[in-house]
Amino acid sequence: MSTASLVTIVILVLVVLLVLLVLAIGYVLWQRRTTRLRERFGPEYSYAVEESGGRRKAEADLREREKRHDRLELRPVSDEAARRYRADWDAIQHRFVDEPGGAVEEADVLVVRIMRDRGYPVDDFDQRADDVSVDHPEVAQHYRAAHGVAVEHQRGQADTEQLRGAVTSYRSLVDALLEEDAGGQRRQ
Repeated sequence: MSTASLVTIVILVLVVLLVLLVLAIGYVLWQRRTTRLRERFGPEYSYAVEESGGRRKAEADLREREKRHDRLELRPVSDEAARRYRADWDAIQHRFVDEPGGAVEEADVLVVRIMRDRGYPVDDFDQRADDVSVDHPEVAQHYRAAHGVAVEHQRGQADTEQLRGAVTSYRSLVDALLEEDAGGQRRQ
């Protein structure tokens, strides 16, 4: 075997090893990104995969949510506003006993008011749910379900148990949206 052939073989082996190394690094980075998204979004990750029909598209959507969220100018509500919202929430819960459907409708409106006050765009429900999922993935599914019940109620198709579940889901979202004070600290 000539020296030129040996050099060619060595170069080919090195190129193959380099390609394998690049592929391995790419795979590790991809797995880290997937793990990070799963940890950050929790149940919302599975929802995104199911809705989009695949992991690659879901992950692109979740990364886009993060980018959009980073562009929002979100702010905690003032202590005074938080007290008002909590009083409004208490009134909604009391109303549920006599008028469950009306309580769910009011809860839906209250959530939009709080989100607007926090700086979320509120024109499109799906976008609201996606935006909330970045900071509060554990309640985003509850929000979607509660809103779905509110829509069903407007059509006259929600029963009392569904309305009860919706109020519970709205409560978890209200709590999540109000959990920070003006300094970004968790409320006690």
